[in-house]
Amino acid sequence: MTDLLTMTNLSIAFGGNKPVVQKVSLALAEGETLALVGESGSGKSVTALSILRLLDERHARYDSGNINYRDENLLAASIKRLRQIRGRNIGMIFQEPMTSLNPLHSVEKQITETLSLHRGMRGPQARVRCVELLNLVGIQNAEQHLANFPHQLSGGQKQRVMIAMALANEPDILVADEPTTALDVTVQKQVLELLKSLQKKLGMAIILITHDLAIVRRYADRVAVMEQGRIVEYSDTEQLFQSPSHPYTRKLLDAEPPPSPPALIARPEPMLEVAGLDVRFVIKKSLLGRSRREFHAVRDVSFQLGKGETLGIVGESGSGKTTIGHALLKLTSSKGRIHFRGSDLDGLNQRQFRPYRRRIQIVFQDPFGSLSPRMSVAEIIREGLEIHESGSKDSHDQKVIAALADVGLDPDTRHRYPHEFSGGQRQRIAIARALVLQPDLIVLDEPTSALDRTVQKQVIELLADLQARYHLSYIFISHDLSVVRALSHQLLVLKDGAVVEYGPAQRIFAQPKADYTRTLLNAALYYQKPES
Repeated sequence: MTDLLTMTNLSIAFGGNKPVVQKVSLALAEGETLALVGESGSGKSVTALSILRLLDERHARYDSGNINYRDENLLAASIKRLRQIRGRNIGMIFQEPMTSLNPLHSVEKQITETLSLHRGMRGPQARVRCVELLNLVGIQNAEQHLANFPHQLSGGQKQRVMIAMALANEPDILVADEPTTALDVTVQKQVLELLKSLQKKLGMAIILITHDLAIVRRYADRVAVMEQGRIVEYSDTEQLFQSPSHPYTRKLLDAEPPPSPPALIARPEPMLEVAGLDVRFVIKKSLLGRSRREFHAVRDVSFQLGKGETLGIVGESGSGKTTIGHALLKLTSSKGRIHFRGSDLDGLNQRQFRPYRRRIQIVFQDPFGSLSPRMSVAEIIREGLEIHESGSKDSHDQKVIAALADVGLDPDTRHRYPHEFSGGQRQRIAIARALVLQPDLIVLDEPTSALDRTVQKQVIELLADLQARYHLSYIFISHDLSVVRALSHQLLVLKDGAVVEYGPAQRIFAQPKADYTRTLLNAALYYQKPES
């Protein structure tokens, strides 16, 4: 096979600091899938972004090496030439779709922009291609979503729009940086099978960056393992999984979540009771401001949660998981009863609800979008303390330091800003912000989706330890069923906003009653064995 892309002795540094990527050499052949794996901060994304020179070159410095695409050195290419290659010959799926999509442009405009630039498609022709691409990546009722803006889409839908944009011009090379992070297991399978079929059809090569080693084993031909900016192991996929040679690779392979949560010693006392929760979003209004069309996002959902207990909420993207979490915190208007620690919250206005915000915290799905870029990490975590409790700045700072240490971050980094951290590190900052107030209940919306397996395991252990120590209750929203299984005592399965199945998590995992639940579990098990 002919090499489409070669990287030789590439070293990258920022400012006057030591290189974050050190003497990396890789080769990507036509039709091949090469996986880059490693913990958060190991240099995977920096390596991938350097291919199209997407790093900020006011600060990034290429100390050594070459990146050749079809024998053309991209590090020496002009900006004009790079613009011709970007999106046409080499496509990119970015890790965080909310920050990569333009909030001021509709879905249709963002996808058709690349079609117009590289293929001259405009008007009805571009619109037809846009709908075709959205259907390809599994967005239902694609035509209805053309006019949507990114904030009107779920996390999984935003990720699928990014994938559609990257595939629009059928590139030679697709650089996929965590392409399935925000997707539920059924859509993960659809998207990865789509990429695989397009790869066969077009001869497309893929660089796959992911923390999910099960996906790597099933889809990658070769694997490069990165640690602290260096490649420590580089081999065929099956060889690496069967007989890893480097201790760091063995550490990654051993980092599987536990099969079940810590057992509850006694029946927990009730903390939260939700009955008949209903959420509707107005899609279209009349001239007089009355609702003409509504989207019924959550339909008559009821559940209970005990003190020190975890409720897992699972379902496909757009099923209403995140909307339930937002409704509990009055971030979204809802109807129905919400009874928390002896008080009815559903009738409270925002001012009356404010004291409860300390007791109910949330970790949002997109850490970069929920962290202020103008505040340091210390200021972000300390903000809740300043609002909800008295105390000196020094006492608050000690709590910030303790929270960062709890989530595995160096407290000395607290004066840095969010953009100076990797995606996984930003997620840990978001968790620290929620933990610092020591709430009764934390809504965790995909808290481990951006984390590699080793850090996932650390966070799972951390959450379990904090739960045992402080009798915290969690509502754990996730598409990763292995992580849900490791933490959840109760399980709520959603489809189209309605409850499909609800009960003890271990019973549902062992003996699901609903066909839809079985579909989810079968999709998750699909990655447990490599393709024969």
